[in-house]
Amino acid sequence: MAESHIVVVGAGVSGLTTALLLSKNPAYRVTVVAKYMPGDYDIEYASPWAGANYLPVSAAGTPAAEHDRNTWPELARLASECPEAGVHFQGRSSPSPTPYRPARNPHSPSTDETATDTTMYAHASDTANELYKPDPWFASILPNFRLLPAAQHAGYDHATAFTSVCINTSIYLPYLLSRCAAAGVRFQRAVLTHIADAARLSCSAPTADVVVNCTGLSSLRLGGVADTALRPVRGQTVLVRNEAGGMAATGRTADGDEEMCYVMQRAAGGGTLLGGCAQPDNWDPTVDPNLAVRIMQRAVALCPTLVSTPHTHPQHTPPARGGIERLSIIRHQVGLRPVRAGGVRLERERVRGVWTVHNYGHGGYGYQASYGCAAVAVGLVAEAVEEGRGMGRARL
Repeated sequence: MAESHIVVVGAGVSGLTTALLLSKNPAYRVTVVAKYMPGDYDIEYASPWAGANYLPVSAAGTPAAEHDRNTWPELARLASECPEAGVHFQGRSSPSPTPYRPARNPHSPSTDETATDTTMYAHASDTANELYKPDPWFASILPNFRLLPAAQHAGYDHATAFTSVCINTSIYLPYLLSRCAAAGVRFQRAVLTHIADAARLSCSAPTADVVVNCTGLSSLRLGGVADTALRPVRGQTVLVRNEAGGMAATGRTADGDEEMCYVMQRAAGGGTLLGGCAQPDNWDPTVDPNLAVRIMQRAVALCPTLVSTPHTHPQHTPPARGGIERLSIIRHQVGLRPVRAGGVRLERERVRGVWTVHNYGHGGYGYQASYGCAAVAVGLVAEAVEEGRGMGRARL
């Protein structure tokens, strides 16, 4: 069996997932080259700052919806079978053998106490976004999807509830790296100025047969790519120790089109993430304290459970008020979503004679599209490898 040598550039969720799927082919020798690795925190490294979850906004019938659809089975499997991955169910019922048991969310009554709902609250004007439609395409794949009765969404036109997953990124990224390493993937750090330079960084051959570009927002300035369709969309969140009792989000807020409200409780003591905002073309890595206050106020209003669940040591009793003063803050966070006009770039081309497969531009949806996009990238790698072999035979 002829070996092929693949270099994946980027060690975020897209790069690691692509490397993991490539490693399943016994003929591939895979190297991951990256400036940042799991455990690092930098504004240039988007994946650690993500929510992360499975809440599709992709429109029905689009490639993006297909990527999301094809990712769900693996995320559900991880939540069911692999507690070490840091992925857990949030919904009415959980097939997990060790079900998550958070505090009850008053917004999400459930007949099953082993888990709480993922709940989306919406106004009629929000339904241009697939996530807030009363009948989204993903209703057929996410368990327990249902419309909530009017009494459970006062102040909103409608609300839906379903089972989904939340991902603890501080666990999941190292988990992906460890699975890659166990499968024989090699890792090395490097700072590239041109994508074609990656071909010389294979750990298994002098020159790689294929380079896979998973550099996210860095593809805006990376030589050989320089994709001007990319732009940053700044996000800011607050990570707290308080328990939310589920995931919830609203379609809009009273604080402007660039601000939003979502609450996500992570697995394995990962805290609860409160968000957020979506600020196009904003590169600022510093925390906006006024925005942070609004984020916390909206989260507490949406999910009062945050400030009614005991979470502190008995010697450190929180204030009696039920407002944001009762939030126990772990840290404030800022990240840049790699949004691309036209959506994710999944295609191959020759750059300086090297076959290059692109898998970047996932915006804020890298995790929930990760396996679907990686599967497409793996198919493109196979095409490039086969074409390369054909050219080699032709020269003979």
